[in-house]
Amino acid sequence: MNRNLPDPRLHRDWLRPHSIEWYGQLGRLAGQFAYPWNSTLEEPNGETLFASEIEQVVRDKNVLDIGCGHGAFTMSWGPLVKQITGLDVTSDFIHSGNPSCPANVRFVTSNTKAGLPFEREEFDVAYNRRGPTSAYLDVKRVVKEGGMILGLHPGDKLSVELSEWFPGLFEPLPPGTPVLENLLQGLEQGGLGHAELRNVSSIEYLHEPLDVIRMRCFGQTTNKGLPITFDRYYVKVTV
Repeated sequence: MNRNLPDPRLHRDWLRPHSIEWYGQLGRLAGQFAYPWNSTLEEPNGETLFASEIEQVVRDKNVLDIGCGHGAFTMSWGPLVKQITGLDVTSDFIHSGNPSCPANVRFVTSNTKAGLPFEREEFDVAYNRRGPTSAYLDVKRVVKEGGMILGLHPGDKLSVELSEWFPGLFEPLPPGTPVLENLLQGLEQGGLGHAELRNVSSIEYLHEPLDVIRMRCFGQTTNKGLPITFDRYYVKVTV
């Protein structure tokens, strides 16, 4: 008996998650990069540890946020920093972040694969929170000597259980550590091979079954929605 669930990647409207097209669609749909599923993260976890480390180094500094999304995380540092610039490739995210900007917060739309659109040594601190790893090829140039570069990226074992529990709906994770290897390669090519790197694993609890679907279909849509058959029996009798 085949117990696999249907593979959503086979749908004609499926976009590869985190592709330029996928980010563009998400920007048009929601105007922000925010996870639609409900979950709870155990402490400590990489997200809270990363935020704590940023807090220690950005006070009164000129800061770059690489892959800022709609800018909520960027703007949260406004009261601490001298100036902060949020960079993202998706213009609809940037438009969402701009209207409520404090004076010391700005947003720039650019693709990091073309390099960072900033002057040499423009920033004291740069951080990359789940943003494009291609930025590591150029980020050293725009950070002052003695400045700090911080990064946080999904690990190779992210949600590893889901492909075992829901085969077909979630594809198996690739063998080895391809995410880590790509990250290390980018750091090395960007002159940052001496970077410290550690893995932080914790537990995320999805709150209800629908959150599994919300996670898998994050950022996906069709023109009118998912088409399913609507069927009724209509009865009419003359007595």
